[in-house]
Parts: sequence; C-alpha cells; structure tokens
Amino acid sequence: MAQKSRSNNKGKSRTGPNGAVPAKLASVELPAAAKKEASGKSVSPHYRTVSPFERDSYFSTSIQEILDRSMHATAARFTGGLSPSALAGAYADWALHLATAPGKQIQLVEKAAKKSIRLMNYAAQCAQNDQCHGTAVPCIEPLPQDSRFKGDAWQTFPYNLLHQTFLMNQQWWHNATTGVRGVTKQHERVVEFATRQILDIFSPSNYFLTNPEVIQKTIDENGQNLVRGYQNFVADFEAAISGRKRTDEQKYEVGRNLAITPGKVVYRNRLIELIQYEPTTDKVRPEPVLIVPAWIMKYYILDLSPENSLVKYLTEQGFTVFMISWKNPDPDDRDLSMDDYRQLGIMTALDVIGNIVPEQKVHGVGYCLGGTLLTIAAAAMSRDHDDRLQTLSLFAAQADFTEAGELMLFINESQITFLEDMMWEQGFLDTKQMAGAFQLLRSSDLIWSRSVHDYLMGDAPVLNDLMTWNADATRMPYRMHSEYLRQLFLNNDLAEGRFMVEGRPVTVSDIRVPIFAVGTEHDHVAPWRSVFKFHMLADTEITFLLTNGGHNAGIVSEPGHPRRHYRVGTHKIDDRYRDPEEWYGEMPEQDGSWWPEFSTWLKAHSGDPVSPPPMGLAEMGYNIVGNAPGIYVFLE
Repeated sequence: MAQKSRSNNKGKSRTGPNGAVPAKLASVELPAAAKKEASGKSVSPHYRTVSPFERDSYFSTSIQEILDRSMHATAARFTGGLSPSALAGAYADWALHLATAPGKQIQLVEKAAKKSIRLMNYAAQCAQNDQCHGTAVPCIEPLPQDSRFKGDAWQTFPYNLLHQTFLMNQQWWHNATTGVRGVTKQHERVVEFATRQILDIFSPSNYFLTNPEVIQKTIDENGQNLVRGYQNFVADFEAAISGRKRTDEQKYEVGRNLAITPGKVVYRNRLIELIQYEPTTDKVRPEPVLIVPAWIMKYYILDLSPENSLVKYLTEQGFTVFMISWKNPDPDDRDLSMDDYRQLGIMTALDVIGNIVPEQKVHGVGYCLGGTLLTIAAAAMSRDHDDRLQTLSLFAAQADFTEAGELMLFINESQITFLEDMMWEQGFLDTKQMAGAFQLLRSSDLIWSRSVHDYLMGDAPVLNDLMTWNADATRMPYRMHSEYLRQLFLNNDLAEGRFMVEGRPVTVSDIRVPIFAVGTEHDHVAPWRSVFKFHMLADTEITFLLTNGGHNAGIVSEPGHPRRHYRVGTHKIDDRYRDPEEWYGEMPEQDGSWWPEFSTWLKAHSGDPVSPPPMGLAEMGYNIVGNAPGIYVFLE
C-alpha cells in the first residue's frame, strides 16, 4: 500500500523542493476525492481547493490564541483559578431546570413553611425559658463533622436560635440545589458546593457579636484576646506580603528536626534527587524499597519527625530505603510532561538502584500522585516484560478517577481550559493557587474556623510537623498538570486503557506483582472507595488496608499513635469480587497503627536478610553528591 501511494502521488503538488515526495507524506494514502482533485478531475463540492485568501492567517490564529489565553489568565488572578464560565454554566443548568420543575418548587415551598413553623415553635419554647438550655428540642442537629456549635454557650438564648436558623437555612438550600431532575450530576455537585461555601460566610460562629464563646472570652480577658488576634492578623498579613514564614512557624525546620533520617543523595538530575538511607540493622532484606512521593508536596511527609517517620521505621525493620525528592519546578520546566516524570523519576531511580543493589528486584511504594505514576510505570514495565519490581504498594493512590473525591468539582472542559491558560502564562500552577483549591474543599475547617481561632479568640496558631509540611507547597509544571487533569481526571484514560506510554497504551490489568493498597476513611482527595477500585482493574493478588484518618494524617500513623485502627484483607486472584460495603462489613476492625501490618507484608514478599549494600557506587558513576535531605527539598 505504501508503494502504491508513492506511485499515485508521484509528480503531484505534494512533493518536496526537488520533486521528491517528503518522507512524512510518501506513505500516506489520500482520500479518493483528494486524488481526483490533485489529478484535475471533477471532485465533490465537499472537497475543493481553499485559496490562500480564504485561509486564516498565521497572525490571526496566533493572536486569537494569545488574546483568549491572556484574557483567561488575567481573570484567573481575580478568581483564584476558578472558571467563572464553569460556575455560571452549572448555575444556569440548575436554575433553568428548577424553573421548569413546578413539583420541585412546590416541595421547596412546603419545606420552607414546615421549617418556619418548627423554628417558630422552637423560639416560643425558648421565650418561656430565658436560657432554654436543655428544655427545648432542637429543630436540627449539626452534621457529625461540624463542630462550630457544640459548645454549651451555643445552647443559650439567643445564640441557640441563631445557629438553629442558620442550620435550617443551610438544610433548605441543600434541598433546593439537589434532586432537581435533569441537572447533570457534576453541575449539581458544583452548585451545592458553591452554595454551601456562600452560606458558610454567614455562619454566626464567624462574627464577634453572634459568637457567644468569643464574647465570653472577651469579657473574661478584658479584650486581650482581640489584641492577640490583631497581632496574629498582622503577622499573617506581613508573611503573606513578604513571602517569609512567621517567626512562630519556624519551630519545625527541614534538616534540623524534620527529614533528619541519616542518608545520602546518591544521584541527581534536573528533576529528582535520589536519597539512599543508611541502614540501622546489621542485616537487611535483599530487595530495596523505592518510595515515590507525590510532587504536589515535598517528599518528607514520609520522613517527618523521628517519632513519626515511615522512612526511619522501615530502616529499623531491616529494609534498604531509597526516596525520590522531586525538584520544585520553575518557569523553565513548563514543558515537563507526565512521561518526563516517569522516565527522569521512576525509571532513572530504578536504573540507579539496580546498579547499587544489583540482581535484586525492588519494592515500589507510591503515595498519592506518586502512586498513580508508579502504577503507570509498573503497567508499562509489565507490558514491556521488565520484571524489576517485586511488589507494588500504593498509599491513597488512584488509577480510576470517576469518583475521585471533591476535586472532581473542578474537573470539566471549561475549568481545565481556564487552568491551562493560567498556567500557560506563568509556566506552572502556583503554590498559592494549589493550596487555595484544597482550602476551599474544607473551608469550614481551614478558613473560617482558623480565622475564629486565631483572630477572634486570639489563640496562637496550633503548629505541628504535619502542618508545617502541609504549608511547604510546590508548583506544578504547565504541560504535566494539563496532561494529568485531562488524561486522568477528565478522560479517565488509565482505567480505560487509553493512557499512552512511549506511543502504546498501558493497562493496569497487565500488572502481575502483588499489590498492597492503602485507603483512608476520611480522604477528600482519594476516597477509599475509589482506591478500592484496584480490585476491578488489576489481575493480581491485592491486599487492601483501610485506616482511619484523612489523606495525610491517615498515612502518617506511627505505632503508638492514639486512636488508630484499621481493617485489612487479601484478595487472591481466583477470589470473587466484593464491593466496598461488603468488604467493610466482613473485615474486622483492628486497633493500632497499620505500619507493622505493612512491614509484615513486605517481609513476607522478601528474601532472607543479607549484608547492607554500599552507600552509592562511585565506580559506576553514582558518587555521593550530598547528605540527606538534599537541596531540592529547600527550593521554594
């Protein structure tokens, strides 16, 4: 066919300067109509020659793109990266369907009337008793996770009436924004979420005159709480303007009391530093552990203080541990792709480890986005018959993104295009823009409650090592983040077998090594039911562990941590599938940290202990280039 194509097009206009057919066109079979047009014969009106005057000029197309992108990038500065078009489209979808749903309107009127009557009855009961404390049945109870109105002061008049009115109003708006027939699920979630954010602004707990706890503290301290609150506000404002940390935030510092597990940087390229940690036992398991953290934050989430460092724990359990420390990208890194992170990160690290610890397979451990990338790498390796992985451990990592938590609120074509244009201008997604999205997901805890605690109550900000790490944000390169959002979140290419690695698709079902997957009960980034979907994607033995806590605190769960529990079960290849609820009901709850369970699983898939490998390997070119934690972790 290629030869036929070259013959048919010989001498036509699709040739090079010397009459030769360009290499890229030589093997292209033209449509029949195009061949007729090229030969001068009559053609269909759908295939006609377009004159140069009819074509869009390069100038017009380029200036159009620049103007559109610049407009979006400018708007993003005022919206925090949220697309006004996406929000307007969601509200329009909801409003138009509600306007043509008289049954829903009648239901809302009925609910409003019933709530008003209940609230008036509650107010009448309170009027009969000045305090009304414990004598009137509340109209509504706050949600379990809502701690704003749990204090005794909120049960006294008039503050009980205030917070009951707020909660009833909040509930009515939830009814109004959900259950409207015809509204897409994504738009419904956006409208409900955005409306909840607006209502939270007007919570009586946020204001001095309507918060009895703030008023009582002001009386008890003669207003000193407000003085301290003002000082806290000024300190935060100065830190935000200058970009420097507050003095009281310097209690924890990388290299001083964070990320201090002894180790060496044995390799560095433009994207990663590879840290090899010093052994703490006379013998180690022969298979090393490679940890791939997410590059959305700094790596030391898994090497915080000595008492809660997973790295330190694993070395004490007799494992040789390597850690990838990602470089915080700058504008020069705008064109780094997902595949660059795979090749320059995971695959390069495996090459280096293979030289330092030869003839041994590797336990791959990935956390969050790092776990997703490790899954992609493992699938590609299995496809290409690369068997260097011994096991795969995935902490709060997803491969199927159809139910990827509240982040899906921001995933649609309009929103992603808006973000792409914002990143196009600056070359990356900025740390403040990244942090703002996560704060918005938990605004009640991370914005309003913190404001009341710091500025009205005048209490010092509560800091710990995990919160210090959480504030140490990173940027995301333009190209990589665009691919990540489009291919994984929007199109779900990995789960559906369309994700391309080196020009060919990869699939999770190709992975054959045992998998240890960890989900957390209160994860708003990677919900545990979404992580559980590995059971439907991978054709291998899967041990799934569910621990309490959230996306970060659930993973940092050292032995001795109070109030920790978990459930764990192993799914053999031939076992029947159990859905998440069935699995949850069948797995018994176990008290304590999950780390010992993970260590036991790793040991069961490892060989007998041997002497530790060398630190680096100078003769192979892997000289020690510095001490842990390296230099990339300090880049801001």
